[in-house]
Amino acid sequence: MAPSAWAICCLLGHLLLCGGSPGPSLPRLRLSYRDLLSTNRSVPFLGPGGLLDFQALFLDEDRDGLFVGGRDAVYSVGLSQAWPKYWEVRWPPQAGQREECVRKGRDPLTECANFVRVLKPHNRTHLLACGTGAFQPICALIAVGHRGEHVLHLEAGTVQSGRGRCPHEPSRPFASTFVGEELYTGLIADFLGREPMIFRNGGPRPALRSDSDQNVLHDPQFVSAVRIPDNSDHDNDKVYFFFSETIPSPDGGPGHVTVSRVGRICVNDAGGQRVLVNKWSTFLKARLVCSVPGPGGAETHFNQLEDVFLLWPKTGKNPEVYALFSTVSTVFQGFAVCMYHMADIWEVFNGPFAHRDGPQHQWGPYGGKVPFPRPGVCPSKLTAPPGRPFGGTKDYPDEVLQFVRAHPLMFQPVRPHHGRPILVKTHLAQQLRQIVVDRVEAEDGVYDVIFLGTDSGSVLKVMALQTVGSAEPEEVVLEELQVFKVPTPITEMEISVKRQMLYVGSKLGVAQLRLHQCETYGSACAECCLARDPYCAWDGGSCTRYRPGTSKRRFRRQDIRHGNPALQCPGQGLEEDTARHMVATRVYGTENNSTFLECQPKSPQATMRWFLQKLGDQSPDQVKTDERVVQTEQGLLFRRLSRHDAGTYSCTTLEHGFSQTVVRLALEVISAAQLDNLFPREPPTRAGLASTPPKAWYKDFLQLIGFANLPRVDEYCERVWCRGAGERSGTSRRGKSSKGKSWAGLELGKKVKSWAQAERNRTPREVEAT
Repeated sequence: MAPSAWAICCLLGHLLLCGGSPGPSLPRLRLSYRDLLSTNRSVPFLGPGGLLDFQALFLDEDRDGLFVGGRDAVYSVGLSQAWPKYWEVRWPPQAGQREECVRKGRDPLTECANFVRVLKPHNRTHLLACGTGAFQPICALIAVGHRGEHVLHLEAGTVQSGRGRCPHEPSRPFASTFVGEELYTGLIADFLGREPMIFRNGGPRPALRSDSDQNVLHDPQFVSAVRIPDNSDHDNDKVYFFFSETIPSPDGGPGHVTVSRVGRICVNDAGGQRVLVNKWSTFLKARLVCSVPGPGGAETHFNQLEDVFLLWPKTGKNPEVYALFSTVSTVFQGFAVCMYHMADIWEVFNGPFAHRDGPQHQWGPYGGKVPFPRPGVCPSKLTAPPGRPFGGTKDYPDEVLQFVRAHPLMFQPVRPHHGRPILVKTHLAQQLRQIVVDRVEAEDGVYDVIFLGTDSGSVLKVMALQTVGSAEPEEVVLEELQVFKVPTPITEMEISVKRQMLYVGSKLGVAQLRLHQCETYGSACAECCLARDPYCAWDGGSCTRYRPGTSKRRFRRQDIRHGNPALQCPGQGLEEDTARHMVATRVYGTENNSTFLECQPKSPQATMRWFLQKLGDQSPDQVKTDERVVQTEQGLLFRRLSRHDAGTYSCTTLEHGFSQTVVRLALEVISAAQLDNLFPREPPTRAGLASTPPKAWYKDFLQLIGFANLPRVDEYCERVWCRGAGERSGTSRRGKSSKGKSWAGLELGKKVKSWAQAERNRTPREVEAT
C-alpha cells in the first residue's frame, strides 16, 4: 500500500509542512581529509602511481595483512609494518583477451583489463583470486605463505576459467563466500548480463547452480553471502544470500517493483536424482522488509538493499543482521538501517509457503498438504524418518523437489527487530552505500556504533539509542570523516576490532581509519562528555580511550545515554559561573551601519542563544531577533545598528541541557553625530601621515578591530591603498606608474596597524573624547 502524503511529509520531517523538528541530526565533529591526515587518523594506500582502481578487499588478521584487488594486480599491505608498506603481484589478462574485449565493443580503459574482484582464503597458505579477465573471467591461487611470512606470488599452473565465480563486468554487483573448498557465488553469469545464477563450484563435489527454468531470480542485485549455522548440527548449516530483485507487481497490476530478499541453501545440498539434477534442491527465499509504520496502516518502504553486516556475538552463534536500505521512489530519497534477529528469519522459513493460482492472482499462504521431509530443509538426523535416514538430497522424494521448485518463496516477510528501522535518514546530501557495526562496552551500557560509507568518500559514525517510552530510537551522529580527498563512492568496508581500525575501499584506493581519536573532542571534561562517544571517557586530565573493567574511578567519567556533563564534570555545570569569569572583548560598531558579532560553537549539535545585558541592568535578557537583527549559524548580524544596541552580548550554547558561554562581547556604538565630526572630506595626504590619524577610514577600522583580528587590518590596508600585485611591483592595472602611491600605501598601512593596536586598548570615555 502506498503511503499517504501526510505520512511521507512526517517521515521527511519538513518543518514548514508538518511542524516537526527541522533538518537532520548533524555530526558533532566534522573532520576533513586534511584533518585526518594531519592527526594520523587516516592513512591512504592509493597503489603505485595512485592508479589502484580498487575492486576487492580481504582482511586477514591472522597474517596481519590486508589483501587488495585492483586493476591487473593483487596487493598485500602489512598491518604490522609502517602503513602502507606493500607487496604486489601483476596479473594482466591472458594473451589476446584484451584485444578480443575491444573487438566486442567494450571500453579498453574501464572494462578491458583484469579487475580482481574475488579474494577468498582457499587454505592456510593460499588465496583464491578471481578477476574479470577482460570480460573472460579467470581464477588462480595466490601463495601468501604461512602466518608470519610475507609471501605473495601467483601460482601460474592454477589459472582456470572464472565463469560462475566472478562477473564479466568490473562494476556488476555480486556476492560470494567460501565454505570448505567450495565457492558459493550469486551473480550474473553470462557476457550479456541476462543469466542470474547462484553457483557452487571448486570442491570435490559436482558443481551446482540455479534452475534457469525455475525462474526464481528476477534481475537480482546480490549484496552479501555468508554461512550461518542454524544449530550445533553442522548438517543443518546453510549459506544465506542477501539481495534485491525486480519483480512483477505482486497484486497482478502493471509494472514492476523492487523488493529485498534473504535466500538460503543447504551446504550439503547435492541436487536431485531425477528432478533438479545438478540444481539446487533446497533453495528458498523470503522478503526482507524495512519500513516505517504510518497512519491508517500505511507503510513507507525502503526496498533497495544496499549492504549487509553480520554482528557476531562472542559465542559465535545467532548473529544480528544489520541491513542498509534505500528508497526506490520519485517522491523522496531516503535511507534506513534495520536490524534482524536470526530467530525471526528462521521462523519465517519454517512458516507457510507463498502460493498463487496464476500470474493475475493474489499471493496467499499455501493451504494444501506439504510433503515430507519439509521442502527446503537439509538432510540430517532431524529430517530423517524413523528407520529410513536420508543420505542426501538425492534421496528426497520427487514430490518434495517438485514442491520446492514450484514454491521457492515464503509467504510471511522477515520484519526487523521492534518492527521498524533503528535509523532513518532522509535529508542527506550524499547517498549511503556501506555499513559496518561495532559493539562497544561503555560505563553505562553496551552500544552499537554504526559506520556508514557514503558516495562522497566520507564515513558517518552513528549510534541509535533506544529511549525508554519512545518507539523511535534517538539518532546520535558522532563524527563525519572525509576519508578520500576526491568525492568517490565507498564500495567496501572491513572492521578490525582487534586493531580498532576501519579499512575503507573506493575506486581511488584503500584507507586505514582509526575508529576513534578521543583528544579531538576537546580538552575539557564537559566537551568529552558531550561527545557521547562510547570509545572515549574523561580520565581526569584529558579525553582518552575508555577502558572497560578498570577499577580506577578516574577512568569512568562517561555518560553516553544522556551526555550530561553537569553530573559527570563537577564545577562545569553552571553557565553563570562560566560567564562570570569570562572577560568581555570590546568591539565597536557605527550607528546606522551593519555590524556582525561572531560566535562559533564547538558543536553543530548545540543550540546557540544570545543574551544582552545593558549598562545598569541586573541580569541579561535574551536577544530578540527580527528583520533588523538576524541570528545566523556563525553569529549575530545587525543589518542597521542602533545606539540602543550597545551593551554586553553573551553567546551561549545549549546541548543536552548543558549551557556554556562561548564568547562575551562588549559592543560600543559610535553615534552618527560623532562620525560627522570624525570624517574629513579627503583622506590624509602623504605629508600628513606622521601627525594625522587616518580618521577618514575610522568606520572601517572599527569593524576590523571589533573582531580582534589585526592581520585583517594589514589585508584591508593593502587592498585599499595598494590595489593589486601590479601596483606593488610598480605598475598599476591601468599601466601607470604607482611607486609613490604604493610606498605611501604601505607606510599608511604600518601607521594604521600601530594606531589600531593602540585603539583596541582605549576605554569608552577615551573614545568619546576623541
